[in-house]
Amino acid sequence: MKVLYFAFLRDRTGTGEETVNPPPEVRTVGELVAWLSTRSQGHARAFAEMAAVRAAVNQEYARMDRVLGPDDEVAFFPPVTGGSGR
Repeated sequence: MKVLYFAFLRDRTGTGEETVNPPPEVRTVGELVAWLSTRSQGHARAFAEMAAVRAAVNQEYARMDRVLGPDDEVAFFPPVTGGSGR
């Protein structure tokens, strides 16, 4: 499974991308977050404020209960803010 990190998540984890093989009990995005948080202090800090983290699976926004497959690409990023551009 490929995991991508953007913005402050990249800074805290120390990487923009990694390939991981989570254990079989990791089935959802939320379970992946919990498992990734155990990988290093940086990962734990990256996911400490989940209100500031969004996820996408295979380039589509995903909720924490989204079921994952072994070949999925999961991206984590801060909320996107937009405006009218005026």
